[in-house]
Amino acid sequence: MTRFSSLIRAAASLSLLIGVQGLVGPSPGGKDSGSTISRRDVVSSFGGLSVFALFHPAANAFDNKISDKYDDRPKQRGGKPKDIGVAKRQDIAGEDYIGLQHCKPNGAPNCFCSTENAEDDAEHSIPAWVWPESLGDKKAAFQQLAEVVNAYEPGQSNIDGGGFKIITNDPEKGYIYAQFESLKNGYIDDVELAFIDGYGDRAVQVRSSSRLGYLDFGVNAFRLNYLATKLRAKGWDAKGVDLDTHQNYAIQNQIV
Repeated sequence: MTRFSSLIRAAASLSLLIGVQGLVGPSPGGKDSGSTISRRDVVSSFGGLSVFALFHPAANAFDNKISDKYDDRPKQRGGKPKDIGVAKRQDIAGEDYIGLQHCKPNGAPNCFCSTENAEDDAEHSIPAWVWPESLGDKKAAFQQLAEVVNAYEPGQSNIDGGGFKIITNDPEKGYIYAQFESLKNGYIDDVELAFIDGYGDRAVQVRSSSRLGYLDFGVNAFRLNYLATKLRAKGWDAKGVDLDTHQNYAIQNQIV
């Protein structure tokens, strides 16, 4: 039986489950265990394809994940942010500017962005990364950036074990968008590197943010600092996240 046929069969069985809902008693141990039709009887008609599997398909982790151990665990990836990328934003005073997406307005310590004004949002603001003059133009800089990102080691600092992938790589425009995944729960973090006119001739704007939750337990800082270290070895001025100047982030995420 093909996967498609299995899904059709599962859908039909689900309709049966809904149709007989009034006849189906609660699971064993519930208040009414005398029903002649159990949920187990109905689910068995799925031919081994569970309702959970129908609505929570198997995880499609990135190819460079470090382990298959948690593949059967449901993943909590969250949706891709709708306004990701370089776009018109507004600062705290309502002034327009061009930049990357803001970190969450609730102040969650799980995001860093170099286009956040340090005076408006010091907790999330970090310095841009600047490529060495000897590297040449924007295209060469972003080609090197892509090489560094692609050489990232999933599992370093015990993070990003689910792997990663560059989704958008445009060295002509100066933009990279990548996704990084946690191993166990499949949380996705979004990382952007962008050249934006008006921020400096050789400056790359940086953003790394968790989609879900409030804390990140240091993941975004560890990721950016790993990449920044690799870039500094190539002559970049890439400071990363200084935990001395982001003490609230470090304290809340218990990494001090």
